[in-house]
Amino acid sequence: MVKRRCKGHHKAMGKSKRKDLPDLGHLARPGAEIRLRVTPRASCNAIVLSEQGLKVLVTALPEGGRATEAVRRLLAKAMGTAPSNLDLRQGASSRYKVFVYLGPERD
Repeated sequence: MVKRRCKGHHKAMGKSKRKDLPDLGHLARPGAEIRLRVTPRASCNAIVLSEQGLKVLVTALPEGGRATEAVRRLLAKAMGTAPSNLDLRQGASSRYKVFVYLGPERD
């Protein structure tokens, strides 16, 4: 098991700053499907790019859709778009989720 230390978040957990997230603006194409794996109850909010794809870590609990909404907000921030432009297509109660980008193409 690999332990990850979250940069700059060791004292103040919670909101991630835009500069701490990878730039996922290239995913902001109308109709693009974004597949990812979620880790709820993480020590910090982060997005990790790996060979297996996107991994999104959120501090939210997986109850009542809280983790899914936290993922939507974090993903939108990394893409430089509004959370309302991301629609959950699959995985409402699963670690594996598919979001579809519904907004305008980003320049």
